[in-house]
Amino acid sequence: MSKVSNRTKIATALFGVLAIASSNLVAADPLSDAQKADSQIHAAAAASQKKVNKYFDQAQDMLFEYGNVADERESLKAYNDYVATLVADQEATMKLIQDDIDGVDALRQGVVPLMFKMVDALEQFVKLDLPFNQEVRQARVERLKTMLNTAEVTLAEKYRLILDAYNIEREYGSKMNAEQGQLEINGKEILVDFINFGRVGLYAQSLDQKSAWKYNPETKGWDKLEDSYLRSITKAIRQARGQGAPDMFALPIPAAEAAQ
Repeated sequence: MSKVSNRTKIATALFGVLAIASSNLVAADPLSDAQKADSQIHAAAAASQKKVNKYFDQAQDMLFEYGNVADERESLKAYNDYVATLVADQEATMKLIQDDIDGVDALRQGVVPLMFKMVDALEQFVKLDLPFNQEVRQARVERLKTMLNTAEVTLAEKYRLILDAYNIEREYGSKMNAEQGQLEINGKEILVDFINFGRVGLYAQSLDQKSAWKYNPETKGWDKLEDSYLRSITKAIRQARGQGAPDMFALPIPAAEAAQ
């Protein structure tokens, strides 16, 4: 074979190789484009998925926050209902208090005149009662009369003191009491021991225990007792002072009609 033929064969072979390579390059361009498109699609899908994940997380956060807000709203609603109930109760209580205050003003207008009447009645009672412990009882009434016109003493305290005075007078009716004092007999003042048995009877005995008298409610004077009663009077005075054991004794008492 000649050199020309060999060269021709080599050239033809190179041409064929180049043609095949060229055809392969042309065929590779669409595949590359498809691969690039696929990569872009995957990238876009990944980006979209990332956005979806982000929005989902945001939605979950918002849902959780909404749940908290809803729970807080219910809690606040329950608290507001509770406070509203308290306010309504307080308003009702305030109304009752205001009604009481208004009632106190009306009560005050009625109580003040009543207290003056009570003190006047007590004063008259002491004057008409058996004249025992007179100085103390009359002084108590005078203090009450002064107290009624004193602004420093509250209305409640005034009323309490008046009731205390009435209670003391009530207790006098159930006690046996002895005290020393002066008694005017026939225009002469003598020192005696007084003894009263509640409001049943009032008696007096001279300190030498030689004379005794009984108060007469009808005449407002003193009647002399017989000497037979001297021992009983002495015994009664000692018992009233806690100086003798309880014992029986006999004394004359005013008749029921006279005592009235």
